[in-house]
Amino acid sequence: MPVAIITGASKGLGRAFAEALAERGWNLVLAARTPEVLEGTAAALASYGTRVTALPGDVTDAGHRAELVAAAWRLGGVDLLVSNASALGAEPLVRLAELPLDGLRRALEVNTVAALGLVQEALPLLRSAAAGAVITVSSDAAAEAYETWGGYGASKAALDQLAAVLAAEEPGLRVWAVDPGDMATDLYAAAVPDDDDPRPDPADVVPALLRLLDERPASGRYAAPALLEGRR
Repeated sequence: MPVAIITGASKGLGRAFAEALAERGWNLVLAARTPEVLEGTAAALASYGTRVTALPGDVTDAGHRAELVAAAWRLGGVDLLVSNASALGAEPLVRLAELPLDGLRRALEVNTVAALGLVQEALPLLRSAAAGAVITVSSDAAAEAYETWGGYGASKAALDQLAAVLAAEEPGLRVWAVDPGDMATDLYAAAVPDDDDPRPDPADVVPALLRLLDERPASGRYAAPALLEGRR
């Protein structure tokens, strides 16, 4: 069975995508910072009959990243690496004039540096997989100038560039940066707590990610709404 590593997997898009893969029989290595929530997710997904390893920790910790890859190796390798864990830099978001530099450093460490570190750790197994793939979860804030989203958007723009260069350097892999669009997540609620407008459930985005796996288009940056529209 194929094996996926998913960070930020305890809830939101990470959990929804992990559940979809479990339904398809994938073995999973799941990472998140809150042990009890992650363990609950892992128990729920194991009910599909798949093998699930839950490893709580911080993706900025090199030792934790090594543990994730080692766990995937024990399950059979790494066919898919999903960098979904994210940090905002400030909660709620603030304008750049007020953005704490330590907050920006944290966003860059989680969203960009740790994502690359995990790719580096997993690369030998990804290269040896029959159809190795990387999904980096981006944001429209990486490409558009939205007030207060500067630090987060900068970290995601940097992640997009890393994904593009990785695709050029590793033509044997598929590397997809995916902008999921608006979603009702805890991350968004923390970013803009006063915004109570309804937003799509993260599960609504999952078919876009599955389409990438099913059709394996060229490496590149994709917007989930466009992928979903193309499937209709």
